[in-house]
Amino acid sequence: MELPDIQEALGPDTPAYRSRQVYAAIYREQVSDFVQITSLPAALRRNLAARGPVGLPQIARMYQSADGTRRYLLRLEDGRAIEAVLMPEGERDTICISSQAGCAVGCKFCMTALLGLERNLTAGEIVGQVLLVSRENGLRAKGDAPPGRLNIVMMGQGEPLLNLPNVLKATRILLDPNGFALSPRRITVSTSGIAPKIEELARAAARPKLAISLNASTEEQRRELMPITRKYHLKDLLEACRHYPLRPWEKLTFEYVLLKGVNDSDADARRVARMLANLNAKVNLIALNPGPEIPYETPAPERVASFRQIVMRSVPCFVRKPRGLDIFAACGQLKRAETT
Repeated sequence: MELPDIQEALGPDTPAYRSRQVYAAIYREQVSDFVQITSLPAALRRNLAARGPVGLPQIARMYQSADGTRRYLLRLEDGRAIEAVLMPEGERDTICISSQAGCAVGCKFCMTALLGLERNLTAGEIVGQVLLVSRENGLRAKGDAPPGRLNIVMMGQGEPLLNLPNVLKATRILLDPNGFALSPRRITVSTSGIAPKIEELARAAARPKLAISLNASTEEQRRELMPITRKYHLKDLLEACRHYPLRPWEKLTFEYVLLKGVNDSDADARRVARMLANLNAKVNLIALNPGPEIPYETPAPERVASFRQIVMRSVPCFVRKPRGLDIFAACGQLKRAETT
């Protein structure tokens, strides 16, 4: 809830400063129960607690990886389940969150696509994942600003731009200095390439950084791997990227999942390099994270290295290190899978 939502919920007879106290307690102090908001009168605390809990998702199960990654299977109020992943690395922590329960996009190399779309998440359910994982792992001392090395990526379940109003509302709360107080440099939204929604995102006053899942070097290849390309063509996606208003410190990020013998050849790399050469962008390469029912294989490290070397001649290019493979927490593996 944003501040006006809280004011409305408290009612016209409650002074406006009380809504600010509730807002700060939830997003800055990360209280888990209204009775903990000691700045409020006891009667108001009891009244709020009687209406229900703060509304964070419930942890159904947490999986711990050998590399330190934690995958959270979270239960929503209506019983549906989503996932969030914490990836600690040195002084930096990254929380990967979901924007939908399931996904409708249908990328052929992604386990989440096998779920189909169940529903959009509310802004509260999106922010709630951050608050819960942050609190569970002590990523922020009570009342303090979040660590400068905390990153939020909307790369879990769902296509964020197909839930853009709630994604933008969640972003405003996460960026609000009086809310969770993240820097705009620390939150990223990833899209499969919904060109009209990219244009809408560009007009938002408060917006995350933009990452685009490319995954192919030609229109035909992308249509086979990502059926959404049949509606939102590669040329239209690239046109939207060319007109995207980057901030002075910002680059577009293109994500490219490498599939053995499918889109990982030197010729593919040369086409990607030409495609992106005139954009202010960088490329993250992801060697396929395998999973059940995925009909593709992971390319050899030397093939990944060759692809990167070619792309780097035109665009900065990096290989993303897989995290949480042993608990199905890596990119493309989120399918609410149970592990033993």
